[in-house]
Amino acid sequence: MRDIERFVDGFQRFQQQYYESAPALYRNLRDGQHPSTLLIGCCDSRVDPAMLLGCDPGDIFAVRNVANLVPPARADRGLQGVLAAIQFAVEQLQVSRIIVLGHAHCGGIRALMEHRTRSDGETDYLERWMDIAEPARQRVLSQMPEATDAERRRACEQASILISLRNLDELPFVRRAVEAGSLTLHGWYFDLVAGALLAYSPRADAFLPIVCPLFSEHA
Repeated sequence: MRDIERFVDGFQRFQQQYYESAPALYRNLRDGQHPSTLLIGCCDSRVDPAMLLGCDPGDIFAVRNVANLVPPARADRGLQGVLAAIQFAVEQLQVSRIIVLGHAHCGGIRALMEHRTRSDGETDYLERWMDIAEPARQRVLSQMPEATDAERRRACEQASILISLRNLDELPFVRRAVEAGSLTLHGWYFDLVAGALLAYSPRADAFLPIVCPLFSEHA
């Protein structure tokens, strides 16, 4: 019950901040939302995108799932919840950018790299979902045969972001907006150990710091 009470207390603080102290924000949001950014993030409890980026309500349209993945476009009816949200953001909200935000120590990527399968015969929904990033796992295993498990997981976390960016670019409505110059795609990586934010640079083909770490992992 203490956790529930924390949430109720938290809502009361939210109410005070946005309805009593600064009521104009939600008055302006009553008739609709106009976020400039779609952020595709992980549902990991440590990486809330609004908290990480200091956003107010209405600033970002967020889609969160295990390992911040964008599935490939398919004609069947599977895996369409994320794609529907992306289409809504691009066509209805007309966002000007999409950020895929990955992070260090991702549990979904760990499950992918460990490649365990259920032995009880039940459907493994996690394994099915993480199959989206299987090309990243294969790439890391082939290119980093001598690396440690931790190094491979980090590389796979970043490689999976690139898969999501590629799958985004293959969506017709995303590609049209990119080609029209009204939409840009970004791959970001939050190093939760060092407190740093990295962005993918196509020119360098690497994730480079845009907010430098406060301390090293071994400090």
